[in-house]
Amino acid sequence: MRDPYSVLGVSKNASEAEIKKAFRKLAKQFHPDQNADNPKAKERFSEANQAYEILGDKDKRGQFDRGEIDAEGKPKFYGGPGGGGGFEGFRNSGRRGGFRFEQGFGDGHGGAGGPQDAGGFDDILNDILGGFGGGKRRSAGGGESHFHAGPTKGADANLIARVTLEDLAHHGKVQVKLPSGKTVNVKIPAGTQSGDKIRLKGQGFASAKSGQAGDALVEVRISTHKLFKVDGEDVRVDVPLTLYEAVLGGKVRIPTLGGAVNLTIPANTSSGKTMRLKGKGLPKKEGGHGDLLVGLEIVLPEQTDEELEKLMRVWKEVKPYTARGPEFD
Repeated sequence: MRDPYSVLGVSKNASEAEIKKAFRKLAKQFHPDQNADNPKAKERFSEANQAYEILGDKDKRGQFDRGEIDAEGKPKFYGGPGGGGGFEGFRNSGRRGGFRFEQGFGDGHGGAGGPQDAGGFDDILNDILGGFGGGKRRSAGGGESHFHAGPTKGADANLIARVTLEDLAHHGKVQVKLPSGKTVNVKIPAGTQSGDKIRLKGQGFASAKSGQAGDALVEVRISTHKLFKVDGEDVRVDVPLTLYEAVLGGKVRIPTLGGAVNLTIPANTSSGKTMRLKGKGLPKKEGGHGDLLVGLEIVLPEQTDEELEKLMRVWKEVKPYTARGPEFD
């Protein structure tokens, strides 16, 4: 095992924050779940893990600096003839009465026991790739080792699914290509709005350590429509009217998400009026559908119409009126 200071790339005078930052950087860079095709990354991650077990614990760091434990966290024995052998796991306590037992030796992970550092492995690794499994476990000597790398969950996959208003209103499904390459139909719950996410359990990225696959998070984005605009569970559409349709009224063909229908326009309809068609909107979470809101807008001919102008002049002379109230005076 290399010198832990060298492994983390810090000086012996490094602060706790500098040591923690260095470990966080290496753990994120070499974590096996991010380097499935790089076997050396696992070695580097394990090495950084071991180094931080020493330097990330204030007591262990002091013991290492004083030469009481080695780079693997194993105690060094100085009490017997020849300077060691036969009593590894004990060291002279410096007190009358002999030796003190060092918890955690001989567990195969270099753990030497002692208190856990407040900014230890769980805090750091939970920040990296959403946290990785295991946690603390009991060592053979009764102490706790910081981290036990068992099967870990794969990373979640963030996917985007674009849906048309027609699909949202009638089909309620959208095709999504998963990280595995498989294409599936995803059911869109009623009431889904643009930006909502649908979670597909176990359909994300595979685990590098034989754990459960991550989830697929499908963000629904409603495509822009050339006619309709979404207003919650309602849909809006603007319909142009001729002047005679607005004055005389009548039936006008208007588009809906289910095909064109006839809408009866009342006589003397002003531009800007909104009419409502029940149940012609998007599916509602509580059941049923929203409405279609039809905005009526009077549109005059693009080219000059002499007969229309003549009619308007006569009308102006015979029946003058103003559409503006006194507040415009």
